[in-house]
Amino acid sequence: MKVLGFILRKEFIQIFRDKVILAMMFFMPVMQLIILPLAANFEVKNINLVYVDLDHSSYSMQLIAKIAASGYFIIQDNSLSYNEGLQLIENGKADVLLEIPPHFERDLVRNEKQSVIIAADAINGTKSTLGATYLSSVIADFNAGLDVNFKAVLGSGVSSASTASQLNIDAVNWYNPRAEYKYMMVPGILVLLLTMIGGFITALNIVKEKEMGTIEQINVTPLKKWQFILGKLIPFWIVGMIVFTIGLIVMYLIYGIFPAGSLLLLYLFAAVYLIALLGFGLLISTLADTQLQAMFIAFFFMMIFMLMSGFFTSTDSMPGWARIISNLTPVTHFITVVRLIILKGSNFANVKMELLYLTGFAIALNAMAIYNYRKTS
Repeated sequence: MKVLGFILRKEFIQIFRDKVILAMMFFMPVMQLIILPLAANFEVKNINLVYVDLDHSSYSMQLIAKIAASGYFIIQDNSLSYNEGLQLIENGKADVLLEIPPHFERDLVRNEKQSVIIAADAINGTKSTLGATYLSSVIADFNAGLDVNFKAVLGSGVSSASTASQLNIDAVNWYNPRAEYKYMMVPGILVLLLTMIGGFITALNIVKEKEMGTIEQINVTPLKKWQFILGKLIPFWIVGMIVFTIGLIVMYLIYGIFPAGSLLLLYLFAAVYLIALLGFGLLISTLADTQLQAMFIAFFFMMIFMLMSGFFTSTDSMPGWARIISNLTPVTHFITVVRLIILKGSNFANVKMELLYLTGFAIALNAMAIYNYRKTS
């Protein structure tokens, strides 16, 4: 154990001696956690709308005013024709086109029905789909208002039998009442930053010893392989827990998000997850011969972890084979747990299976790192 103590002392000295590593581990995650949630917002706003009003009636002007007041659309232009509006979409100046046909008001009053045309730029599928959906919702709301006005004008002339029943829906968003993206994004970004810092730095650690030649001096010592891996893991595990704590503080001070569940349970999962993650980084480090190789291998797997972790898209919407791969990454399980504990306040009974998964990853990855480390004396 005395030899292990020397390894730990050496690692801490190397960490605090390298100013770049210190900045990467502490300053960069804090700045990214402050900036990224403000930019990584999947809510679609500021949709550029061009409209073609061929009626120029009071109803058509009311509809345009209602669309502009919704807060989702920016009225770009009033084109003279449908083709001119499409030209604006082709030039990238508009996302959605609305055409109001001639006799719009007259047909609504006489026939109580009318059609409008909505055309959306589908290059950005998400923006076009949501933009058209928002626009349809605004038009439906406008139509409902017209229906109320018609009934008010008709008054007692409308029999109770002809009056359609109305169903009122009161929606409640549990765990995120205002449906704000920051509540979903911030915990996920905290996990990804912890993943990138822990995975990349440990992946370069043993390789750096190889390139400097100090690995040969370590190999001739009586240090066992598991002691060497443990000596590499413990310092970065401590640093990772400090970074996680700083992230929770930033999350509370900047975004007002405080864990609804147990902090102890959250730290338990963070501790196990870091062991798994650092074991993965050390495994890469034992496989690579240069820091460039280690960096590319780590980058390849980190991209898969991030894209298939459920951070950007729900794992439920993935095909079957993708869900299998997603469940084979520790990041997926940790993001699920962090969101459940921070936002929902889940207890241990709700997330105990995730702990078993992470524990399995931690044991398997560190065992492979110990086995793959070639110690020659």
